[in-house]
Amino acid sequence: MRARLIAFIGLVAWSGCASLSGSNDQFFVCSYDVVWDAALESVKDRPIQVKDKDKGLIETGWVEMEGREHSYGIFNREGFGNRERARMTVAVKRLNDVTSVSVLENRQRWHLKGGVTQQATKWWPIDPSEEDEAAVVTRLNRKLKEKGCIAS
Repeated sequence: MRARLIAFIGLVAWSGCASLSGSNDQFFVCSYDVVWDAALESVKDRPIQVKDKDKGLIETGWVEMEGREHSYGIFNREGFGNRERARMTVAVKRLNDVTSVSVLENRQRWHLKGGVTQQATKWWPIDPSEEDEAAVVTRLNRKLKEKGCIAS
């Protein structure tokens, strides 16, 4: 019984390292190199900050854009601009005969969040854009389908 518990805890810990928390995860029957190249191609519209093939990590730089929300707070206040920024993290992992890909967007909004200190006006985390994550995943799927890879 104790051996099973230890094995279960190990499996849970290992699988937690294979993906990013809150990410969009997919699995492909395809070589790591082909999936890596497709993952890089899927985020080529953003500046790449980290590209570490050995660790299976791709991180883009921040991209600023017009905010999707136009007001905030209980009084729907305007001010301090309507700016958002986002960056993508893509993790590619070898799993026996399968390669996993995790796509996660970090998004922030610039605005005032109460108080009078310099910390009050800054970038604050907001929910990621499902549309932007889906666009990266769609490009990835299209590239891998062209290469003959099978999603599992």
